[in-house]
Amino acid sequence: MLAQLPPVLQSLQLPLRLKLWDGHAFDLGPKPQVTILVKDPQLITQLTHPSLDELGAAFVEGKLELEGSIAEVIRVCDELSVALLKDEEDDQPVRTEHDKATDAAAISYHYDLSNAFYQLWLDSDMAYSCAYFKSATNTLEQAQQNKFEHLCRKLRLQKGDYLLDVGCGWGGLARYAAREFGAKVFGITLSQEQLKLARERVKAEDLEGQVELQILDYRDLPQDGRFDKVVSVGMFEHVGHANLALYCQRLFGAVREGGVVMNHGITSKHTDGRPVGRGAGSFIERYVFPHGELPHLSMISARISEAGLEIVDVESLRLHYARTLEHWSNRLEAQLDKAGALVPEKALRIWRLYLAGCSYAFAKGWINLHQILAVKPFADGSHDLPLTRADFYR
Repeated sequence: MLAQLPPVLQSLQLPLRLKLWDGHAFDLGPKPQVTILVKDPQLITQLTHPSLDELGAAFVEGKLELEGSIAEVIRVCDELSVALLKDEEDDQPVRTEHDKATDAAAISYHYDLSNAFYQLWLDSDMAYSCAYFKSATNTLEQAQQNKFEHLCRKLRLQKGDYLLDVGCGWGGLARYAAREFGAKVFGITLSQEQLKLARERVKAEDLEGQVELQILDYRDLPQDGRFDKVVSVGMFEHVGHANLALYCQRLFGAVREGGVVMNHGITSKHTDGRPVGRGAGSFIERYVFPHGELPHLSMISARISEAGLEIVDVESLRLHYARTLEHWSNRLEAQLDKAGALVPEKALRIWRLYLAGCSYAFAKGWINLHQILAVKPFADGSHDLPLTRADFYR
């Protein structure tokens, strides 16, 4: 049996069991907590240099099976990768040509998967972005409502304000801003499935007089400064590094002088925006978010500033997103049978790795999440924002 495994695998001390296609099993350390069932003999040599994208791809394509809690699977597979790849270089910076057709197709691939599937593991408002935990005991529902409130307070949203919601998703924030703060909201998305359900929910809450949602590319936003406030949640990750300047210019043109813009999105660990290493970024690009590119905080901040907006507040919610994704992953894992009836097996495998893997990545500091608040100053450089943050937390 030992001769069937490369020596480099025999020398490891990990809580991992390998089961081979012929029924033999080999423990790589005491008290295995995770089992990798190798179904394809060719994977044995691949396991001697196990990049995270190769391991993930093998699971997605059904060449191996994973036994154990998905959170432990992610942790142990990362330890396996670290042990054998050491400090391998991170992936090279991604530079993708982002046109309207490419972006629409990428959004459809991810967000049009199945509304019912997303409803299984998201909160009741289907907020598909980082929640805000005021305490560790907050439920996912509470934390997502906290997030909506936190964003609206940062925007200093007032009754009658005209709010632009860029990337409105299933409309949870738009409805909250209209219902709780009395705002008039114009939301845009590129997802047909999201728009359909979002409009149904707007109608069900009798908010059609306050909330209008449309399919619209950010590049086509009106540039007449008609909006009092702009909020963009989980959006700039899809814009691409090459288009960040244009994206920020479009937000600048859409908001009035004295108005504020909130950008809430995932940011890169590296200043050049290259993906995290050992293949984790490559897996996300290939299977989860095609053409997604994460900017570093300095990169998106530079583009915001160059567009003419003044950054007035920045907050990291990295650990909040680790907790959010942990909730999502646990909720999905508890309903795998139902999920399997709603999406193809390959898609379910992708999402299981994606949710648990991203929770791990945020917890480890591989990626971050920043809320960046900016104001469009008046011609004389002034603005009306309060001198302190005290009103955020009143």
